Amino acid sequence: MAQALPTGGASTGTTRPPGRTRPGLPDVFDERTHKVARWAAPLVLGLVYGYWAASIRRHGGPITGWNLLFGFLTVLAFVVLYAVVRAVAQRLPREGHAVLWGAFAGSALGFLYAQSGVAMFTCIVVSLLFAAAVFAALFYRYYTHEDAAGRPAT
Repeated sequence: MAQALPTGGASTGTTRPPGRTRPGLPDVFDERTHKVARWAAPLVLGLVYGYWAASIRRHGGPITGWNLLFGFLTVLAFVVLYAVVRAVAQRLPREGHAVLWGAFAGSALGFLYAQSGVAMFTCIVVSLLFAAAVFAALFYRYYTHEDAAGRPAT
C-alpha cells in the first residue's frame, strides 16, 4: 500500500533552529549541549592526538616526564590551532574554507608521521597527498551544499 508523503506546507513535527529554512534532521539537543560539544569535541580530539604523538615519539620505551610534557604541549597546540582554524574558516568562501581545513589536516598528519622518524621527503609527500584529498572532499561538500555566497543551498 502506498503512503502519501507530506507536502512542503504540511507539518512534519520536526523542529528547526532559528534561521534554518530547509527541512532536515530534528535538533534534539538544546543550545547548552551544542556549546559544550563545540569545545568538548576539539578537546577530546586533541587529547587523542597528543597521546598518539607522545606514544609514537617514545618508540615503545618507558613513559618519561618529557614525554608527558610533549604530549600535553601537543594537545594544547592542536586544540588552539583547531579553534583558530574553525573560527577563521567560517569567514572564508568555500574554496578558502576547504584549503584551510585541508592544510590543517595535512599538517596534523605530517607532524604525527614525522615523529616516527621517516625521511622528511616521505613525510611531506604523504602530508600533501592527504591535504589534497581533504581539500577535494570538503570542496565537493561545500560546493554541493552552499550557493556562491556561502549560504546553505535551498
